[in-house]
Amino acid sequence: MKRDRNVKIVATLGPASNDYEVIRALHEAGADVFRLNMSHGDHSEIAARHAIIRQIEVDLGRPIAILADLQGPKLRCGVFANDEGHDLEDGATFRFDLDDTPGDASRVQLPHKEIFDALEPGATLLVNDGKIRVKVLECGADFAKCEVLAGGRISNRKGVNVPDVVLPLAALSDKDRKDLEFVCELGVDWLALSFVQRPEDVAEARDLAKGRAAILSKIEKPAAVTNFEAILDASDGIMVARGDLGVECPVQAVPPIQKRLVRKCRNAAKPVIVATQMLESMIESPMPTRAEVSDVAAAIYEGADAVMLSAESAAGDYPIEAVTTMNNVAEEVESDPTYRDIIEASRGGDKETVADAIVSAAREIAETTNIKLICCFSESGSTAALTARERPSVPILALTSRMAIARRMCLTWGCHCVKVGSVGRFKEAVVSAVRAATTENLADKSDLIVVTAGVPFGQSGSTNILRIAPCDERLIYASELE
Repeated sequence: MKRDRNVKIVATLGPASNDYEVIRALHEAGADVFRLNMSHGDHSEIAARHAIIRQIEVDLGRPIAILADLQGPKLRCGVFANDEGHDLEDGATFRFDLDDTPGDASRVQLPHKEIFDALEPGATLLVNDGKIRVKVLECGADFAKCEVLAGGRISNRKGVNVPDVVLPLAALSDKDRKDLEFVCELGVDWLALSFVQRPEDVAEARDLAKGRAAILSKIEKPAAVTNFEAILDASDGIMVARGDLGVECPVQAVPPIQKRLVRKCRNAAKPVIVATQMLESMIESPMPTRAEVSDVAAAIYEGADAVMLSAESAAGDYPIEAVTTMNNVAEEVESDPTYRDIIEASRGGDKETVADAIVSAAREIAETTNIKLICCFSESGSTAALTARERPSVPILALTSRMAIARRMCLTWGCHCVKVGSVGRFKEAVVSAVRAATTENLADKSDLIVVTAGVPFGQSGSTNILRIAPCDERLIYASELE
């Protein structure tokens, strides 16, 4: 199943996409990666969805990536004596404290001592996805007296964001640690960490994962933007999670942040997902708005590895139509000559190693001669990622002997991933590449392909050889001295 586009589509599963028929239809419509949201559904439901995806993988003979998205620490206020809550007026004072007495029009519990430990006068608190904004006037170890800057209704257990300070919170709650162990044992390919603030958060998750899944950091707090280079270096991939990021940052700052982060991820050869509200109206409508289509297109023009659907595919009325729409937008954008101009103009990244030189040469050879595709053997996925960083105009066939790596590479731009048998000599790798190219209908016997690999085989990051080969095994053997 070769996609007619390079950007990947991540689809979240949920009540609207919970059985074999719908999930298979989502994959056939264009979903390359399925997201399991650990904020919703118990372990039995998650395991059932995981099993369905793996069955579809077997039935269609194609690797499919599974991304488990950990909930992260949720900060919420307490409850009110009046279950309907209260309206906070602009200019009024309101108090948050540790007292578990039900709240009223003047105060409510905020059961997170770590917030009070970090607050200072002048800091901002955002309540209910930023609909309510207050400024801290006075604070202590167990309270914060605030002035209401933008009022609204506050009610039971509304979310609270603290954008101005780095909170002394671990990115992994007790629930997250249990969920992490469960999904790693289940066999997911990527772990998404919510509310990452610093690289140490990533290191903790990596220690717990023990190599069983790649680590993807969600950028949704100002502290993560500030510490982005260090977080990127510690992570295997990034998600630009524009939901909470748009709450905690000025909304007009989100588009330039998105562009900067995507560019940095591309330069680092690490996959980046652009997420949240991409086709939000399709939760209830079979057609998106023009603004939503433009938003998806902008992420693709930027060179993002993947674009993501959340509630649209998990709980919406039109999950398959949402994936189809995203697929159609991607195909249209990537067929636009302007797309190639933008991608080539934004190509960057430090090229200091032999592997960098090999994949750069592979792209230049493919684009200046009659080469059908680039085939790269990748034991860890790093060679495929470096090849994808080049954003070549020809397809990338990513070959690996490890199914876990084939699945992980499904998130990487342009990679058509195939599991092949182990090889011990470069000639065997060339023959394997030719067979995969023809079997997958990416080339025929009259075509030429570029093959890259690392010799000796089995060593991660050792790409050091390139060959132009005909897609005819007889010609390959005829050219070799046996």
